[in-house]
Amino acid sequence: MLGITHLVVYVYLSLYVFFFFFHRNIIKKVMQGYSQPWTKQEDKCKKFRSQLNSNCNGFDKAIITQANTPVLSNLVYDGEKKRSLQVSLEVFNTFTKEHPFSNKTWDTCAVVGNGGILTDSSCGERIDSAQFVMSIKNHLSNPSILMEKYGSLMKRRRPFVESLHIYGNSLLLLPTFSFRQNTAVCLRATYSIEDFGSPMRPVYFNPEYLQRLTAFWRAQGLRSVRLSTGLIMASIALEVCENVHLYGFWPFSSHPYGFYNIMHHYYDNRESKKRIHSMPAEFELLLRLHSEGVLKLHLGDCQQGKK
Repeated sequence: MLGITHLVVYVYLSLYVFFFFFHRNIIKKVMQGYSQPWTKQEDKCKKFRSQLNSNCNGFDKAIITQANTPVLSNLVYDGEKKRSLQVSLEVFNTFTKEHPFSNKTWDTCAVVGNGGILTDSSCGERIDSAQFVMSIKNHLSNPSILMEKYGSLMKRRRPFVESLHIYGNSLLLLPTFSFRQNTAVCLRATYSIEDFGSPMRPVYFNPEYLQRLTAFWRAQGLRSVRLSTGLIMASIALEVCENVHLYGFWPFSSHPYGFYNIMHHYYDNRESKKRIHSMPAEFELLLRLHSEGVLKLHLGDCQQGKK
């Protein structure tokens, strides 16, 4: 007769085997659709871009600028609809003067997610060859990371600024007005960049745009509490880029080729907040757009000579 310890181990192993094969079957089903030959569909691309533009207007609204958000404007936090902030002159002066996307369309854009699928993928060269690269580096711009790793930038700020050096004069997109608790630390990040003479250019998500974008994706069937940064950036890219390529977008803990375990992120194994973001549901929508030829998902290794 099995003892209680042996019984617990047996049950645990049985559940592990069940979920392993259940998980594997889901991945196989996903990859069956992905494995079909991909061809860009110009008409569907234009139609989807038009829908995004008419509903969300990312060209003009995705980023807060001095033009679209004057002094004394009332910003409603997109994550806290009952809270708002009146724009003071000091805050206004941190806004970028010109919209980085307005009236300009790039040919090829690479949107780089945080997924552990990027590890050892050899995709760096292909990503860098894109005309415009949007990289979701949450370990740089996530307010919780700024609080935990850099002490909310209340003391020494040089380590934070030095961590930005390798990105040159890139844009640093901050969720300054998503939640009230984000505002102060994101503004300190901006002040730190200015004070230390970093060429990095901090810009802020426009909460009005994020609210419109959430409504747009809910109309497409998404029911998550909040959109992930990856889906937001992919949405912007679909408006401002002719050819959109996604890397590092994979919501499962097993690699699609080989089924071996991978980390949650390519830089750490910290889990995403499942109650807030619905990564599998978002991925399903992106996979549908891939199948329709609207964007191109890259899930395998970027071996030389293969597209």
